[in-house]
Amino acid sequence: MNCRRCGTPLEKPGDYCLTCNTANCDAVVADFDRDRATITMLDGEAIVGETTVTTVPETGEEAGVVELRNFAGRVADEIRRKRPEAVFAAGDREVLRETRAQLHYEFLRVRGEDVVASVLDRRGERSLDVVETPPREKLGGTHSTLIGGRAGRKAIGVVAEHPHVKKIVPGPIDAGGTGSRTGLRAKATRADGNGNVRLLLRDGSSVQENRVVTTAMDRETGEWVRDDLNDALSDAGLR
Repeated sequence: MNCRRCGTPLEKPGDYCLTCNTANCDAVVADFDRDRATITMLDGEAIVGETTVTTVPETGEEAGVVELRNFAGRVADEIRRKRPEAVFAAGDREVLRETRAQLHYEFLRVRGEDVVASVLDRRGERSLDVVETPPREKLGGTHSTLIGGRAGRKAIGVVAEHPHVKKIVPGPIDAGGTGSRTGLRAKATRADGNGNVRLLLRDGSSVQENRVVTTAMDRETGEWVRDDLNDALSDAGLR
């Protein structure tokens, strides 16, 4: 593949051209298995290339940790050299988490048997606006108390970091629920007609419903954001 701007041959399809500083794809779809990651490069709704990274999982705790880190690092390098505007991800959570930890990109989760087709369907709709507001400035409203202490603040932080979340408005605390010994749990509920969701925090017998304002424009696109949020909360051990 050659650079679409200056014609310089690229080492791999979709690579960022260092000769003329031009991106040759605007999104990457990473589909993870434990021993294989398939990386597909998109430009708009066109597929411009595909790369596969493989590994052989090692036995033994230390060997496994090193192997996973190296595998994820190779995947991260492939994504980094594309310099995409967006990264969509699906599949094995362990590899996905480690790869995301090695990149500065926010991973947008996608589901379906054919994850590339799912992303293309998603991109065919109007793209959701990305919020540039720092996460710490997204919290507002008349109620400032959050249940769960540090875990509650962590859950709010996970949600606030999402690029399609505009604002989080904490709600009142209801202490009349059923007690639980599982610690704080967080869950984003079904999106409403405007694409906004509710973040439920449960800690013991206390429940707090927090309003999450998103850039989604309807229930369907709000469900994309909700799925992303719940996956992120699961990765953080809060669901």
